[in-house]
Amino acid sequence: MTGDHRKPAAFVLDDDEKPMSRHKIEFDIHEPVGELVVLPVVAVPRSRKFRWGFVLVSALAALLSLWAGLAITTLVEDFFARSASLGWLALGVAGLAGLAALAIVIREIWGLSRLRRIEHVQELSARALNLDEAAAAAETIASLEGIYGGRSDTALGLKTFHTHKNDIMDPRDRIRLFDRLVISPLDEESHRIIARRARRVTLLTTVTPAAALDIVFVAAQNLRMLRELAELYGGRPSTLSTLKLARMVVSHLAVTGGLALSDNLIQHVVGKGLLGRLSARFGEGAVNGILTSRIGLAARDVCRPVPQTESTKETLGTLLRELVKLNDSRAP
Repeated sequence: MTGDHRKPAAFVLDDDEKPMSRHKIEFDIHEPVGELVVLPVVAVPRSRKFRWGFVLVSALAALLSLWAGLAITTLVEDFFARSASLGWLALGVAGLAGLAALAIVIREIWGLSRLRRIEHVQELSARALNLDEAAAAAETIASLEGIYGGRSDTALGLKTFHTHKNDIMDPRDRIRLFDRLVISPLDEESHRIIARRARRVTLLTTVTPAAALDIVFVAAQNLRMLRELAELYGGRPSTLSTLKLARMVVSHLAVTGGLALSDNLIQHVVGKGLLGRLSARFGEGAVNGILTSRIGLAARDVCRPVPQTESTKETLGTLLRELVKLNDSRAP
């Protein structure tokens, strides 16, 4: 062969060198982090704009408070004018009512702040699990210990976790260990809560003659289920915090499409069963029970401080058999 040829030469490939394209563009190499966790979808916060409706409601509430205060003051003065003993009795009752009102306000504020704390812990734990961030993991563990520290049902899990607290492990593995030892046992109880409320909704819808009573019973059972799940995972359910939690659950269901039940799913429960053929009311009750189960699963996603991966979440199909059982399938 004629012509100039390049002589044979040895080349050393550096495995630590970053890949580079022919246009001198470098690419970063990231280690796989496994399955990512996704935070529950909540309502998008509204923009802070001036609203006349809020001013109207606030002004009316202030006027109502002033009117109530003036009426009570006038009543106490009238009692003092009639008799000193009656006046002091009326003043004591008014003070007791004011103390109860103050306690209710403090409880509502505490419930809302605890719900916001759970949301903050969810964001921190998701960041630590997805990015393996040490600072987020440390803050998450500290917050979780504060939430579950004084409870008897999590004492054994916390004690076991503390024995491994000083072990060398990745930040995400530390959170997963805490989740497995402390929070995962609570999922069993949440399953029983959701199944019990779903069965009760099914039964009430079946035996209730009026549709208006169905709405009242189903709404009451769902709100009580939300309160129980929030309390189970460390919340302090009050009236306002329960309503806010219900709005978050509805937003989560609306975005994820959880309220859409397929024909196969409904037919799986009532379409081919004997009771489904004999009683239309049982079919309506079963559908309401399925919706209650779906709401319960969404509430678990919202209330759980450490988000679950899609592969570890409980599906709706695992709760369907609970609708036709008279007792829990899982022993406490």
